[in-house]
Amino acid sequence: MNVSAPAPTPTSRALAWCLHLLVVGLLVLVAARAVTDGRTPTATIVAVAVACGLVYAAGPLLPRVRLVRRVAAWWLTAVGAVWLALLALSPEAVWVAFPLYFLQLHLLSRRAGLAAVTATAVAAVAGFAAHTGSFGPAMVIGPTLGAAVAVAVVWGYQALYRESERRRRLIEALTATRADLARAQHTAGVLAERERLAREIHDTLAQGLSSIQLLLRAAERALPERPGTAAGHVVAARRAAVDSLAEARRFVAALTPPALEGTTLADALERLCATARVRHRITARFHLAGTPVPLPTAHEVALLRVAQSALANTVRHAHAGTAEITLSHLGDHVALDVVDDGTGFDPDALPPPDPEAGGFGLAAMRARLDALGGTLSIESAPGHGTALAARLPLVPPTEPEAHP
Repeated sequence: MNVSAPAPTPTSRALAWCLHLLVVGLLVLVAARAVTDGRTPTATIVAVAVACGLVYAAGPLLPRVRLVRRVAAWWLTAVGAVWLALLALSPEAVWVAFPLYFLQLHLLSRRAGLAAVTATAVAAVAGFAAHTGSFGPAMVIGPTLGAAVAVAVVWGYQALYRESERRRRLIEALTATRADLARAQHTAGVLAERERLAREIHDTLAQGLSSIQLLLRAAERALPERPGTAAGHVVAARRAAVDSLAEARRFVAALTPPALEGTTLADALERLCATARVRHRITARFHLAGTPVPLPTAHEVALLRVAQSALANTVRHAHAGTAEITLSHLGDHVALDVVDDGTGFDPDALPPPDPEAGGFGLAAMRARLDALGGTLSIESAPGHGTALAARLPLVPPTEPEAHP
């Protein structure tokens, strides 16, 4: 099936109705002139004009005329045949050639439409010349000029329609691409937020609960022989629970960690070591190297979380007696080193993270540092302790842009 015409729009429907009214009006004019002028045979002219109108009216009622060019060609042939009969009876029928131009150009292919228009114009000139009994340039100019105007209008409309369709398809493609991009950005945002939540939960709530669990186990072992020691472990566990609750509330509110509120990173790391000494049987010391400079909040949070996670791993897994945390300001970057004398491990033989056994700490540290352009290196061996080094670059502030 060949689609010969575009889908009707409000504008195209209005133009089609105007064309229908023009054809009907011209046929009525031919019949009226035959009646008023008393031409013979009047009844025959009126009958052929009515027949031409009926044949023409069959086209809009048949949807295949608009959709299939072969059917349109047969319909136009029928209309043209009746019109030729009317032209043979009345010279006023030459006016009907003008709307026929538009029909032929609109329903037929470009080549067939141009041939049909040419044949119709020749027939109109010949018929009118036959009725007048003479031939002159004026007889040729009218139908030819009408045909040229029809060709220019229809082909111009078709070019505009093709351009409009191309723009419409482009807009639809852009809209679909924009929707796909929005969905991709939404998915990426969801995944990034999940990763951030996982890191925050691991470095705050999970570590706090792990500390509480270790303290309660120590209190359980101290009972009932050493009730004072057990009570101290319970008090430390209660403090850890309070700290974890504060972390959770601030985490929900998306604020900075309580350990960094109103203080510096160095002071927060010092308190972290003091808390570890009180809650666990480990000697944790903090060292500051270099000249301290203000750090971005994201850098401070990342380094604090790395220190918390590393110290928690030291207490829970390494069974170390001593841990050293060093914060170094080295000009264009800041470094955090955590060294312990624990059991150590093989960095190349780590088990994959498991929801029951854990193992997300190192992955969370690397993700935090990678997000800020930093690096994480680990040196360890079984029986020789562990050294963890975190590095973050300090990006110098850009100069403010000049404003007019």
